[in-house]
Amino acid sequence: MFDTIKSRGLVLLGCGKMGSAMLEGWLKQGLPAASVWVKDPFPSDWLKAQGVHLNEALPESPALVLVAVKPQMMEEALPVLKTYGNGDTIFLSVAAGTTIAHYENVLGAQTPVIRSIPNTPAAIGRGITGLIGNSHIDEAGLQLAENLLSAIGQTVRLDNEGQMDAVTAMSGSGPAYVFHLIEAMAAAGEAQGLSPELSMALAKATVGGAGQLAEDSAETPTQLRINVTSPNGTTQAALEVLMDDTRGFPVLMRDAVDAATKRSKELGA
Repeated sequence: MFDTIKSRGLVLLGCGKMGSAMLEGWLKQGLPAASVWVKDPFPSDWLKAQGVHLNEALPESPALVLVAVKPQMMEEALPVLKTYGNGDTIFLSVAAGTTIAHYENVLGAQTPVIRSIPNTPAAIGRGITGLIGNSHIDEAGLQLAENLLSAIGQTVRLDNEGQMDAVTAMSGSGPAYVFHLIEAMAAAGEAQGLSPELSMALAKATVGGAGQLAEDSAETPTQLRINVTSPNGTTQAALEVLMDDTRGFPVLMRDAVDAATKRSKELGA
């Protein structure tokens, strides 16, 4: 899995929460710390203890550069790596809002670039990352990127870069929707007389367990919903509210994802 990186090296530009989660996964899977160079102006104590090349001179021709800096730092950080452009070093971006065209403009039009969008469950190895490469990325390059991204969860390939805004709205922003669902469920439980602690415990476990069941089950979420809905029972009573065509989940979620998609397009313009 890491043969190319072991021989040529990997550069990690930025090592905040996402970069650290990925690096931790790679090291656990056997990537030698000596094969990793990290550029980060404010390294954490954890990073300092990993034995990687931290803020040292970079290798001559690394196999891959992972760009994990915040978007507002991109203009300052990316030009430092321009010497790797138009070669066979792959640039894998996990930075939100930065298009493939931007990387090509800064690094060179022939630079192999993969754009991806992970989400925050990557911190516990349960993320999902959508990715798309430019015309200079071959199958081996995509496989390398997927192998690296698998350290933080699942991967899906996109058909075109235009899908990235919708993916950002769905999975990138999606964890916040689920966290808000937990908040709302807990508040509803309190309104029915439960203590805040008990209501929150029930909400967290219910959402977490249902999500795991939906992911692991061979049945669709629709069928799982039907399975738990007894005719004229408590679940049906609740679903008649939640599934209302005018004020229920379907219209709220459609509007929420649409708003996030539009905002993603604005930020990337």
